Amino acid sequence: MVTVTTAPPAPVRRAVVVDDEEPLARLVAGYLERDGFTTTVCHDGARAVDVLREVDPDLVVLDLGLPGLDGVEVCRRLRTFSDCYVVMLTARAEEVDTVVGLSVGADDYVTKPFSPRELMARVAALMRRPRRAAPVAAAEPAGRVVRVGDLRVDVDAREVHLGDVGVPLTRTEFDVLVALAEHPGRVLSRRALIDLVWGPGWVGDEHLVDVHVLHVRQKLGDTADAQRYVRTVRGVGYRIGTGT
Repeated sequence: MVTVTTAPPAPVRRAVVVDDEEPLARLVAGYLERDGFTTTVCHDGARAVDVLREVDPDLVVLDLGLPGLDGVEVCRRLRTFSDCYVVMLTARAEEVDTVVGLSVGADDYVTKPFSPRELMARVAALMRRPRRAAPVAAAEPAGRVVRVGDLRVDVDAREVHLGDVGVPLTRTEFDVLVALAEHPGRVLSRRALIDLVWGPGWVGDEHLVDVHVLHVRQKLGDTADAQRYVRTVRGVGYRIGTGT
């Protein structure tokens, strides 16, 4: 008797491309489809919010400069119901655009004009990282938990608590915090954090790390004068710890 086993089908990956430049949107969608995504294209922000609710995507490529409801507001609304990965496209390289876009939960950004290969490399780096794990059954052993003072980071469940209060982090913010928490007392440079979170093949503006660290700090209640959990080592990088 011969038993034939077949591998389970690969999970469907859904992407939504939101850009009012229709040729560019179609180009990006084509690259995503060749990489195995089922892709939906939308050209205005107001419609995009409805589409994102309907599709429940794994990835959104979102233009910052949409007419009417811009990419920042679309991302802000998206984050009320989805933790999908968001790559923001911007035609302006000024730092304020980058900070504003990422402050509402974007995971990465690409400045126009860009190479589709560069965009797909960014997408690949994001998709290698896990989504929130399913809840662990009570009978199963607890996963990896890192504690720093009253900060508790459950690595496997992808949950963060300060005392008994949950801290809502985006997936990228969580991954940055875990990278620091799993190296207690060690100073990690921007490049080291990029290698741990985005992967060693990631290429872009390393100041992206600073933006995500800032958001983690804000959500943990840290300030420039009271860095309780994520501390800056000037000229070197960041480390986690409650000591001086």
